[in-house]
Amino acid sequence: DALTDRVDALCFEDDWTGAVDLRDRCRAALERGKQLWPAAAYAEYRLALDAPGSFAASVVDSPAERFTFGPFSEVMASTHTFAELRADLARTPAASIVAHERVVRGEDLRADDHALALPDVLGLPLRLEPWEPTYPLAGYEPGKATFPTPDPPTFSAPAIPAANLHAEIVRDPEVVEALVDLAQAWVRGSNGRAQAVAIEGDALHAIAALGARNVRISPISGAEALAWMAWTAASGGANGRRRGMAAGRHAAWWALAALAGLADHDDAPATPAELGRALDELRWYLWDDGSPATGWVLRLAVEEPAEDLAWAVVATDAHLA
Repeated sequence: DALTDRVDALCFEDDWTGAVDLRDRCRAALERGKQLWPAAAYAEYRLALDAPGSFAASVVDSPAERFTFGPFSEVMASTHTFAELRADLARTPAASIVAHERVVRGEDLRADDHALALPDVLGLPLRLEPWEPTYPLAGYEPGKATFPTPDPPTFSAPAIPAANLHAEIVRDPEVVEALVDLAQAWVRGSNGRAQAVAIEGDALHAIAALGARNVRISPISGAEALAWMAWTAASGGANGRRRGMAAGRHAAWWALAALAGLADHDDAPATPAELGRALDELRWYLWDDGSPATGWVLRLAVEEPAEDLAWAVVATDAHLA
């Protein structure tokens, strides 16, 4: 506790060299059996959050981020512009994620030579497309972080009986995998579960195929659906490691490409214009089956009326009692 207070004091005094020195001393103490790694991790978190760009950029590849509220790429991007960081960012994959974290915050980096020279680890444009939503962004502070959800839906009432609806399940492993992978941090790193299905029919039949009995459904826009998918993929759920909104955007784009049939690895990648058209042509819904909406929840359904196909996914996570 005293070391944490000392980190706060050094940051308050803008003594960033002192914060680095304290971090280094805490790391060195591990060799003498002193378990001071939490203080070292907190010092690096504060460097990423509050220090000038040169100090913040120095921790971008640190493994200590796993012990803090979120990835340092997202932490530093929440409080620094790319211009403040670029000169001190090495050309590493982690630096590329920083650039994309700035993109989801509205920066257009298509003309930035340093951003263009970074490894293309996500394959996404260095700007937000006109059809993309305002993504729900994490907020970081010295002692806490907030991870807002997209705006909640307004469900129709009453609930629609779905127990007797039957649909032909079709084999569509790429889409099913892309939808389930949105919640991979909830499943692999926490207590979550995720299930998706593809069927011949409409969205309500797809939801019924997941075992829902009484369903409320809310049509949403494609942009809203993209925001919900990105929020899910960015989140760590109850106990998993947060991936960050840049990773969330990437997973949402990949799910959209799979749903639109544009994710063939043997063909040229889909263009943003093609994905934007697909986003508008598909019909999107959030749904509810009456179970408690506590913890982390994604219930999404998608229709492609021209092909008489639909998909649904349910992912949940919560703290264990």
